[in-house]
Amino acid sequence: MIQNDHVETLDFTTDGGLGTRARFGLVVLQTDQTIEHEFARIFSKQDDVAPYAARIPNTMDVSPETLRQMAADLPHAAALLPERFGFDVIGYACTSGATMIGEDRVDTLIRGVHPAAKTTNPITACKAAMAALGLNRIALVTPYPVDVTLAMQANLREAGYDTTAVATFDQSDDFTVARISADSILKAVRHIGNRRDCDGVFVSCTSLRALEVIPLAEAAIRKPVIASNQALAWHMMRLAGLNDAPENCGRLFQASLR
Repeated sequence: MIQNDHVETLDFTTDGGLGTRARFGLVVLQTDQTIEHEFARIFSKQDDVAPYAARIPNTMDVSPETLRQMAADLPHAAALLPERFGFDVIGYACTSGATMIGEDRVDTLIRGVHPAAKTTNPITACKAAMAALGLNRIALVTPYPVDVTLAMQANLREAGYDTTAVATFDQSDDFTVARISADSILKAVRHIGNRRDCDGVFVSCTSLRALEVIPLAEAAIRKPVIASNQALAWHMMRLAGLNDAPENCGRLFQASLR
């Protein structure tokens, strides 16, 4: 056995740590298999931008009732993101959950824990994205059951956006949603987005692997394509004052907040 009866104390200096340009907090669904992978791709070349995630309990079954239940756990999940980190923006990463809980309530619940941070969520980010791109008539693609999809359509219409076409994969199992192939998503966007009465397409759900197909889909339909994870990342960046435009992530990243 080697004994060391003297431990040298080292001098050190400190700096700003990671995320000197922006620090983002992300409340991710317990069942989500996609958003962290897509966020890593979006932020891979964004120097000094640091995203940190915490998970919130939810069930694999997607319904209005199970989505609303997350409101009870949202403050605790947000508190797992240490306030001392000094987050610029915190995002609640569930499009349908924010729709069912209510965007204002999501903001209130998060800001109760992080009063200095700006907040967003995918449905709020989608509306900001459509405003930035000048889109008024939108085609909507979701993986959700019909009742959840209709609630999202109503939310967008109430905000003044005309959903001229709506299509869904009609899945209530979040595990299955994450297994829907990118090719299936691309086919859905091409099918619904070729209509003359829409200005662009919104692909809803943070579990759908939509990011990789956005450039192909936009080239095919010659219109902007917005997806939940892409819109959330874009909105968080713009709220933090960053104008970065990651490559191959769609037309949205060429736009600024309005």
